[in-house]
Amino acid sequence: MLPGPTNVPDRIRYAMIKAMVNHRSETFTRTLRSVTEKSRALFQTEGDPLVLTSSGSGGVEAAVWNIVRPGDKVIVLVSGEFGARLAETVELAGGEVTRVSSEPGTVPSIESVEEAVRKAQGVKSVFVVHNETSGGTAVPYIERLASLAADVGAFFVVDAISSLGGYALPVDRWGIDICVTGSQKCLAAPPGLALLSVSRKATDLIRKNPPRVRYFDLGRQMDFLTHGETPFTPAVSLYYALEEALSWLVEEGLENRVQRHALHARQLYSMLDAMDLKPLADPKVRSNTVIAAWYPQGVDDKVFRKKLSDEQDIVVGAGVGSLKGKVFRIGSMGDVSSTHVNRTASAMSLTFQKMGYSVDWNRVAAALAA
Repeated sequence: MLPGPTNVPDRIRYAMIKAMVNHRSETFTRTLRSVTEKSRALFQTEGDPLVLTSSGSGGVEAAVWNIVRPGDKVIVLVSGEFGARLAETVELAGGEVTRVSSEPGTVPSIESVEEAVRKAQGVKSVFVVHNETSGGTAVPYIERLASLAADVGAFFVVDAISSLGGYALPVDRWGIDICVTGSQKCLAAPPGLALLSVSRKATDLIRKNPPRVRYFDLGRQMDFLTHGETPFTPAVSLYYALEEALSWLVEEGLENRVQRHALHARQLYSMLDAMDLKPLADPKVRSNTVIAAWYPQGVDDKVFRKKLSDEQDIVVGAGVGSLKGKVFRIGSMGDVSSTHVNRTASAMSLTFQKMGYSVDWNRVAAALAA
């Protein structure tokens, strides 16, 4: 029950045992084209999404270096660890960053972003982490941000690594220039691949003013994709897994998957309430894919997570950055089901009891059944 990597269903794991093939062969070309076609349903785009052999963070770095040029004025929303990393990456690319920040468990108001855009004057791009994995918050006004960026002629880039598939982000309809996600989150595939959608507007920039990178040059990726290839050696077995994961997404339907994630998130928040545990995130911006909660007084983080793992076979995430040791994080994404939720509730209740924190089992059971 981590915020990634998530559980990988057997059908996706078994896809990786296919024989290795030449990545310049017609066989791999068919796989790549299948992945491209099916990933359109994920991004809700008519374009050709790109797949990079990298972590999701690599995909974000690619987005930054392909959009940002030295001296560009860039607005970055920061509501946690990953927003902070994004801002630092933009600065490494030479961007002049204005951070619009908020406390952990909250997100910046849309009004504060609008004010920052007005004051900056000449903003070239707006970057946001849709779902802040460190704090379990989700920005609820992505479409409005896209419109705000478009109104000033800026590019709009979304890090949706821990949300796309658990949420719907229709990139074409909303006007998202680059959207990035990772294979190991809501897609329930193994880690190691980043997926990106790129708008025509962003493509024009990349073509006319290529980035000063080689491996993460998205224009090069587009050129090779035209011929059904990748510019560099891909993780072939992971592409097999991704193809199967996307097939499952298409079969389930994006809308149904989003509803499933929302349902199990509600169950987990109800479980926490029944245990008198307080979620970190404000109720208005709570994530449906990452649930972060404060520890009860006197419960040691490392001891709790070790006992939960060793004795109950349930793994949850630790807090990161300034929240380390103060909160734990539950991943509710990918293959998540009522079985996962019930097992987690039972295991956490038992572990807290053993550590001296009283839990009303009847309240927990009633919350899960509601």
